Amino acid sequence: MKDIYLIRATLNDKFDRVKGFPYRTIAIGRNITLYYFAQAIVHSFDFNFDHCFGFYDNLEDHFESKNGFELFADIGEESEYPGVKNARVKELFDSIGDKMLFLFDYGDEWTFELEFVEIAERMKHAKYPMIVDSFLKSPKQYGYH
Repeated sequence: MKDIYLIRATLNDKFDRVKGFPYRTIAIGRNITLYYFAQAIVHSFDFNFDHCFGFYDNLEDHFESKNGFELFADIGEESEYPGVKNARVKELFDSIGDKMLFLFDYGDEWTFELEFVEIAERMKHAKYPMIVDSFLKSPKQYGYH
């Protein structure tokens, strides 16, 4: 059964557009929670998983999203979207090529465009999530590191 989603996470801003934008293609189980997926994205860019986050269907402006999932809902804060701790990766995408916005750290606003690239077979002995493709070095999360 094909139950591994390959999702490309591209860091959208704060970069030299000539060189391009860093990305990581992550292989992850379709039934993994969005909380765990967010952690995988953040760690794949060598960031600390130390801020709130959300997934949104509007790539340009998360405030204009019709659908989304936010950590705020899970921690008792006001949110118009469901939480991430019970939602699954398979709830983000309907078909190959679908895109979502992942916003991490509402202060610094690290934005990632997520693109559903492929569905794959689970490989024996592989540990998921797994980075299967990477482009450019990760930026520093904080300027003082």
